[in-house]
Amino acid sequence: MIKGIALVTIWTLDQERTKRFFIDKLGLQERADMTMGDMRWVTLGAPDQPDVQLALMRPDGPTLDPESGRALTELVSKGVLGAGAFTTDDCRGDYERFRAKGVEFVSEPQERPYGTEAVFRDDNGNWYSLTQPNKDLDLSKDWNECVYEEDPPRD
Repeated sequence: MIKGIALVTIWTLDQERTKRFFIDKLGLQERADMTMGDMRWVTLGAPDQPDVQLALMRPDGPTLDPESGRALTELVSKGVLGAGAFTTDDCRGDYERFRAKGVEFVSEPQERPYGTEAVFRDDNGNWYSLTQPNKDLDLSKDWNECVYEEDPPRD
């Protein structure tokens, strides 16, 4: 039986640069950084969530054929990949702290039916939601009422 998610892949063109971004700007912690043959295995995680890791993977690794690697490199380079959502207990405060550290936000914190959300990009252009969940979420609410005024731009 599945117990949960343990590992999520983040595609990067430069593992060291991306590792520094997540540690220095967002406060994640290094979990592993080792070489396995021709591949570098780098994982990070949130301090309060030891059972979930982000694997920083290059699109030219052994699990991809050359054509797929080139296609994925192009998508990463264009900044069109949405990599996930981070939860926070202070979206507006984290928005200000992260911006001060140079994190590129494509939308300021906005109220949504599910909480307060801001959208940012990592050093590769992958975009993420930074969400402070609404503790009083009304699942009967019509989600069509949620209008995204500033969707992440697609190049």
